[in-house]
Amino acid sequence: MKLDPLLQWDVQASSRLRIKDTSDRAHRVMAVFAHSGDSWFWLIGLVLIWFVGDPLWHNNAASLSIGMVLLAAVVLPVKFLLRRPRPEGQWGQIYRITDPHSFPSGHAARAACLAALAWGLGPLWFAVILTIWAPLVCIARVTLGVHYLLDVAAGILIGIPAGLLILQVVPLFSIWLPFLYR
Repeated sequence: MKLDPLLQWDVQASSRLRIKDTSDRAHRVMAVFAHSGDSWFWLIGLVLIWFVGDPLWHNNAASLSIGMVLLAAVVLPVKFLLRRPRPEGQWGQIYRITDPHSFPSGHAARAACLAALAWGLGPLWFAVILTIWAPLVCIARVTLGVHYLLDVAAGILIGIPAGLLILQVVPLFSIWLPFLYR
């Protein structure tokens, strides 16, 4: 099976979604969503939640953090194995420098994984917010030109099952987690 037609479609469809005018308000809004999926942002937030949250949020913060680390251990090797270059562009230089490979999208995988985890960890409002947020992160990555549509689709297809799998081991966290915050 030749992938060239599919990849050509992906480049063209992704290009049509791209916001070209960097001074446009939509571009600024998408930049916020694109950055909101950064791993460092989430890890800092989860560490803060660990220190100021109640015991339920200790477990949630630990589960979400472990999920992100395990997910990175899956996504990064795939990126470096396949080595699909990112779309040409100027926005997101930090991503282009630190990780020049686009497939699969780590941000999309992370957002989908976190949303799936939120449904299993609760509370409901948290799951709803992350479920609305996750696709916005994904589309922002395409509209700003740091990923193609297939990159984010693959990220979602990795992230959701990863989140569901991690939920199966979350009960194990409750066995050792109380010892960490006594």
